[in-house]
Amino acid sequence: MKPASVSTKQERIAKLARENPAMAFTSLNHYLDVEWMEYAYECTRKDGAVGVDGQTAEEYAVDLQHNLTDLIDRLKSGRYRAPPVRRHYIDKPGGDKRGLGIPCFEDKVAQRAIVMLLEPIHEQDFLSCSFGFRPGRNAHQALEVLRSRIMEQRGYWVVEVDIRKFFDRLPRTTLRDSIAGRVTDGVVRRLIDKWLKAGVLESGQVHFPDAGTPQGSVISPILSNVALHHVVDEWFTQTVQPRLRGPSTLVRFCDDFVMLFAHKEDAERVLAVLGKRLGKFGLQLHPDKTRLVDFRPRRGPGDRGESSLPTSSSGSAMSGEHRGRGTRSCSSSQRTIALRVRSRRSINNAGSCGIGRLNCNANACVRCSMATMATLASAVTAGAWASCIFGCGACGTRGYRGDRGRAS
Repeated sequence: MKPASVSTKQERIAKLARENPAMAFTSLNHYLDVEWMEYAYECTRKDGAVGVDGQTAEEYAVDLQHNLTDLIDRLKSGRYRAPPVRRHYIDKPGGDKRGLGIPCFEDKVAQRAIVMLLEPIHEQDFLSCSFGFRPGRNAHQALEVLRSRIMEQRGYWVVEVDIRKFFDRLPRTTLRDSIAGRVTDGVVRRLIDKWLKAGVLESGQVHFPDAGTPQGSVISPILSNVALHHVVDEWFTQTVQPRLRGPSTLVRFCDDFVMLFAHKEDAERVLAVLGKRLGKFGLQLHPDKTRLVDFRPRRGPGDRGESSLPTSSSGSAMSGEHRGRGTRSCSSSQRTIALRVRSRRSINNAGSCGIGRLNCNANACVRCSMATMATLASAVTAGAWASCIFGCGACGTRGYRGDRGRAS
């Protein structure tokens, strides 16, 4: 449980930030006391991989009070040296590799303490379109917004966006400028710079990239949210939306986002300028993973149960089909939105549908027994997730009956 003193301090910071939206905080480091650091320690994962120093959480906890007191002194005096992060690679879909940075345990505690300072401030600025790595917000809420905008506001033209190697290429000048608008405390700013410049240990050699923030470190999610709040969220809501012909929606989960439009012309206009907007801040769209998807509902010939799949902007059908008694595994871009299938089959003929590694039961409606299934999927988190939330096209019931029981 969060100590009362920590909650009180964070509420005070949040109140100041909310009442003074243009104010930059010049003094935050005085909140870093023993109770603050103890809570940061409690929030730090204890079973993660060790960093370059090989120290485990159990070893750090042997003399915890002394270690935390010494850490506070080094953080505030400027004597703290951020150790290099150990680089580890994991497989990505398609055969690529994703590089993760693994900090030392003490470094994780220090980063958590600074995140606890930054979060109350920037949470007052972040917009409702952002869902990733924020308190009280999650992937399922993002899915619900997407479902609502597609089904109720007819946002059938979908621009799904992939920023190429975002965490590796994010310019540090963009990060510093984004943070400077709200935080000018010297201790906090110097610590962030130290973590950005700490270096990466890979194959026994330490190198120092001139851009990016280690993906996998504790502080990277909030830094990415702060940068993309300015680069994407504010730009879309304040500059783009007032110039569009019809309604539109942005849903962002950290560095992955989709934009929904009611009119194709609006989607094409935004897609045409999006690359220039990101390029202004040193970022680049992935040419193979960014696309415009036609998500308009269509029926199969004669409405006999054949499904009609959404098409890409080139007009080709997305892979996967649902016919007859079974269902072939469906596959789409691993990121965001993708397969809506309507198929009138009896419960005995129901099959299953997967998007990439995702699987979902396609079973009869709990109310009218029509086998109507729709899946919305995304891989914007570290692990992919999916949810059957579109509901029955015949009666509107949201739920399914299948191997995992009854849901609604």
